[in-house]
Amino acid sequence: MPQVSAFSAGQLLQLVRQGQARTRRDLMELTGMARSTVAQRVDQLVTAGYLREGGVDVSTGGRRPNLLRIDEGSAVVLAAHLGATHGRAAVVDLAGRTLAETAGRLNVADGAEPTLAWAASRFHTLLAEAGRSMAEVCGVGIGLPCPIDRRTGRVIPTPILASWRDLDVVSALSARFPGPVLADNDANMMALGEFTAIDDDSSTVVLVKVGTGIGAGIVEEGRVLHGAGGAAGEIGHIRLRGHDEVACVCGAHGCLAAVASGAALARELARTDPSVRETADVVRLVRAGNADAVRLTRQAGRVLGEVLATLVSVTNPGVLVVSGGLARTGEHLLAGIREVVYQVAQYRSTRGLRITEGLLGERAGVIGAASMVIDRVLAAEAVDARITAGRRAPG
Repeated sequence: MPQVSAFSAGQLLQLVRQGQARTRRDLMELTGMARSTVAQRVDQLVTAGYLREGGVDVSTGGRRPNLLRIDEGSAVVLAAHLGATHGRAAVVDLAGRTLAETAGRLNVADGAEPTLAWAASRFHTLLAEAGRSMAEVCGVGIGLPCPIDRRTGRVIPTPILASWRDLDVVSALSARFPGPVLADNDANMMALGEFTAIDDDSSTVVLVKVGTGIGAGIVEEGRVLHGAGGAAGEIGHIRLRGHDEVACVCGAHGCLAAVASGAALARELARTDPSVRETADVVRLVRAGNADAVRLTRQAGRVLGEVLATLVSVTNPGVLVVSGGLARTGEHLLAGIREVVYQVAQYRSTRGLRITEGLLGERAGVIGAASMVIDRVLAAEAVDARITAGRRAPG
């Protein structure tokens, strides 16, 4: 057992958050600390607005103990998932419950200012809808369809975000909103969101987002794998053999996104059907039973499977989540992916592997963004620092 002195107030809070402790008595039994020490630190957490006591637990003799809960009403998080053509924003409490949410069309290629203004405007509207104030905001999480340099907060530009080059998105949002601003690739945010929703024992989750482009997020033990330069999971521009004639927006030929994304399928179908302009139109045709759309979607699944088989062999996930706009074609895309992944990846990597649509659908990004901010705000070190400084919970 760790030394009792190692358990700070912030560390006790983690035991409550993780569901390991429900009462002061639980904390005493888990940590071995004296009743008076536990009481002092729990009182600190209650006074600072991190914990509240309410209701009673089952008694094992004597007075029934009060239950400890995160004081989810003490602050709110602003979360946004800004994809290439659609955005979603939400206000979330510290328990991860969504208080207000909205979605709509946008175009990140229009530039950083109109895109961030879209998010800011919706944040203000949603706060009013939820009956909360800017003073209660403890942080902002935002997902973008590009890698983010986590050291500087700057966008690592992709062809679709060429005009965003070197934008410090963290500083841009920090000037408008209180609390830490956490920005990340949208597939990473989505992967984290799906990880929080999975109720089995899968320690590693891989999410592939198939929409206008293609990207992947990898989460292990609740932590996102970013890589040395923030580009982990950037599979969309892996070049495929046998597709050298297919030009990609990045300037190369044969990229996965140029062959198997929703945008790629839309371009192919538009040759015979001018009404097809984007991924949603592909989904519409597949659901209507259009033979060409179904064929191309299944073929895209098989192409994706070739790349994902390698990713599965490297990461050995318990769940491979297929998300994004094209995932709404359901089994047509999944069947092609499963066919190749189970055939090509080594057996030890696929044993027990589930390949499935996401549980959260289009909401995965905002749930992941909020989760990332909540983890930062309620981290033991952050909590202890605020208590030591005599400050209440942020918000």
